[in-house]
Amino acid sequence: MQEYPSGEQWVISHGGQQATVVEVGGGLRDYRAGAVEVLAGYPAEEQCRSGRGQLLMPWPNRIRDGRYSFEGKDFQLPLTEPARGHASHGLARWAPWALIERTEAEVTVGHRLHPQPGWPGTLDLTATYALSGSGLSVLLTATNIGDARVPFGCGAHPYIAIGDTPLAEVVLTIPAKEQVLVDDRLIPTGLAPAADGGRDFRQARALDELTLDTAYTGVERGPDGRWTALVGVPGRPDVAVWGDEAFDWLQVFTGQAEPTGEGIRGIAVEPMTCPADAFNSGSGLIVLEPGQQWSGQWGLAVG
Repeated sequence: MQEYPSGEQWVISHGGQQATVVEVGGGLRDYRAGAVEVLAGYPAEEQCRSGRGQLLMPWPNRIRDGRYSFEGKDFQLPLTEPARGHASHGLARWAPWALIERTEAEVTVGHRLHPQPGWPGTLDLTATYALSGSGLSVLLTATNIGDARVPFGCGAHPYIAIGDTPLAEVVLTIPAKEQVLVDDRLIPTGLAPAADGGRDFRQARALDELTLDTAYTGVERGPDGRWTALVGVPGRPDVAVWGDEAFDWLQVFTGQAEPTGEGIRGIAVEPMTCPADAFNSGSGLIVLEPGQQWSGQWGLAVG
């Protein structure tokens, strides 16, 4: 059997849709719906770069200097973003995830996160990817199987492919009224109206000269409790990224949509339960009691 940098490849399909989930990080390597290449993923022969399709647990984004305090104890995480000196995107995205269950249109994978430097708890993590007539849904769970409370946050990192469309012509809809302000190390300093700096995309509009590496909150939800962000390019149906009540934040990053970006051009629209540095600020932080389970769902749809 051929060995791939992202480990085993679990393919699911339904009604002209196909997605590939990988062993390394339990991530989503690609997703196609009919003729639409939805994700700016990566080939099986290559290592994942720029967080493409990865799951971000037990925190999304960054922890300043990799340091935090919890339950009266100080912790130091490995600095996985050395350029800025932070711990980035959790502890599970390069770990092996195991196959739990699989059907033609659905696959569940899991990982047991053990105590390690900077992290005191034991969590059972699962991800269920399911294709249906409504698109792709991803159900994430985290269960505290240890005997102590632990801090927790979750995110996902899909990039929506834009093909050859110039970034300025991409049309975004971001259903959020507030944005997170950050310092020069990308650590939050507060909130501001999304309109500040022209970053309000509650009404669909083109990016023009604007670039984003911006977290949003104050999300506007539909009757089903979900928020839905849209990425539109000429000649293709809009791609929707949605999050349920568990996800009060989303990050939008256009850096890999530039012609000078790395890999397939795409815009990251990242559902998150909390902003960067939540282990220190407490903003959006979840605390899991022993035996407690958290779950949240996000997904992708075309048209």
